[in-house]
Amino acid sequence: MAVSLDRLTVFRAVVQTGSFTAAAKQLNQARAAVSFNVKQLESELGVTLLYRTTRSLALTDAGERFYARCLRILTEADEAIAEARTEQTVLTGSLRLTSTVEYGVAVIAPALQKFTTLHPDLDVQFEAYPTNVDLLRDRFDVAIRLGRNEQFQTSPYAGVHLGTYQLRPVASPDILARVDRTVVGAPKMLSALPHISNATVDHVKSWTMFDEDGCECAFEVPRPSRLLANNASVVKALAVAGAGVALLPDWFVAPELAKGTLADALPSYRFPDHQIYAMHLPMQMVPQKIRAWLRFLKDYVRR
Repeated sequence: MAVSLDRLTVFRAVVQTGSFTAAAKQLNQARAAVSFNVKQLESELGVTLLYRTTRSLALTDAGERFYARCLRILTEADEAIAEARTEQTVLTGSLRLTSTVEYGVAVIAPALQKFTTLHPDLDVQFEAYPTNVDLLRDRFDVAIRLGRNEQFQTSPYAGVHLGTYQLRPVASPDILARVDRTVVGAPKMLSALPHISNATVDHVKSWTMFDEDGCECAFEVPRPSRLLANNASVVKALAVAGAGVALLPDWFVAPELAKGTLADALPSYRFPDHQIYAMHLPMQMVPQKIRAWLRFLKDYVRR
């Protein structure tokens, strides 16, 4: 027997408000209708969901388990309905976005060109920063964040996962030719070469790596660094010019690796995956313009 989503909505309201009377007021229904729907739901499921007394309601064990699933089902239904309605809604107002310059150039700019073509009545403002901004204080709708897993596990923001990437130690072929390439075959050997530091991650002194057998080892950042820059594009330009070894995202140096202007200094080693998230302020009902952008960007990155 099929169970109506309307009955699930009534059941959720009863649990959240703690009484049939309060649920009826919230749903703008008669108390008798609310009570009837819960009784019918219990009958259709064949279990008792609520303990009822003259003064209070309490979930049974079966009710606890069902309520948790009920919330997930209704959340997905609400999102599906909102998404369908968004397709028919003209997006207006303004959308404020931020990311690093590098990710903005590589991904956000071409994605925005297509997105704004689809939504010509929406004004979009993009700002690039080398460090993370405060979404609430600086009034941004969405920020693209790149980093290690633990950074997102403690984030106060809600987020949509866009993809993964790895860091690569890269250098020009000329600077690698200065030393025996058979020597530069392990992380500790890179100390023989000059190092270019990125000030935005300069606080990280050691990075975990894995060799081709999956064994863990440490990549110790040489100190002192020969050069320090606060912009990844400058760090990459210095590496191409032969100033030293730089630790940069694989997506960012892919063109140079393909052209041969940069080479991977440790091709047999890999770093743990880093993550790319589109972050926004947590809220019960995310505005349509934000939902539309997040859905579009996730699909764009995936393709």
